[in-house]
Amino acid sequence: MGLDLHALADFNLVATHGGFGRASRQSGRSKATLSRKVSELEASLGVRLIDRGSHTLRLTDEGRALHQRTQGPLSEIAEAREAVAAGASEPRGKLRISAPIVLAHVLLPRAASAFVAAYPQVEVEIVAEDRKVDPVEDNYDIVIRVDPDPEERLIGRRIVEDDRLLIGPADMAVTLGEEEQAVPAVVHPVTADGDIWRIETGHGIGLLRPQGRLRFSSFLMVRDAVLAGAGVAIVPSLLVREDLAAGRLRLWGRQAGPKVEIWALQNSRRLTSLKVRTFVEALGAMV
Repeated sequence: MGLDLHALADFNLVATHGGFGRASRQSGRSKATLSRKVSELEASLGVRLIDRGSHTLRLTDEGRALHQRTQGPLSEIAEAREAVAAGASEPRGKLRISAPIVLAHVLLPRAASAFVAAYPQVEVEIVAEDRKVDPVEDNYDIVIRVDPDPEERLIGRRIVEDDRLLIGPADMAVTLGEEEQAVPAVVHPVTADGDIWRIETGHGIGLLRPQGRLRFSSFLMVRDAVLAGAGVAIVPSLLVREDLAAGRLRLWGRQAGPKVEIWALQNSRRLTSLKVRTFVEALGAMV
């Protein structure tokens, strides 16, 4: 017996809204019909999906797993059906994006604002977080990552390359040369104790040994501490372009090594929807 997609859609409706009553009011379908369809789905799968003894809805482990794995694909099917029925060729629906904190602050607000202005039938939600999320379990359409490791479950495209720059207060002088020099620095956790910074300048490679007087978990705090005069730091160029142009910070060089790659990724087992493809293309064109 095949899986009843209508019953699955009703189950996801109940799970999303946290109960049969709320799902009924949202959809206009009766509580009795929703309960019957969920019971039929449970019978066909041979597992209980919802514990009905509690006053509030509680999914079983099997129900939670089914909801997490199917709500995204089902919403895409519904979106495609509506688009075909309406003869629409524009993106629509909700677009949920996870991005590192720095990129979420300095890159995505402008891009997302322009996108929703151009496509008013799309609702964009951006979550700023530095943890490594799972787009399936966490229900994200797009995951933005910096220098991502290859994963079979994720596909996508590189949207921009960036440099890590050595910057300092505008009035601070640092001499870069082949001899290692200790300098007061503001560091990010990616900098390990004892690291030597190799900095490309117009005259070759300069060596610096950072004296980590301050250590912050966010590059935003690192930049602000440098602006306050705490020392030099290595930060993404996207974060400090405006400060450098305005003369609030001083550029000393680029960290030697390959450029940083920023990728927009999605679940490889999910078809690329029009809203995802259009947003990624717009983001790539903007940066």
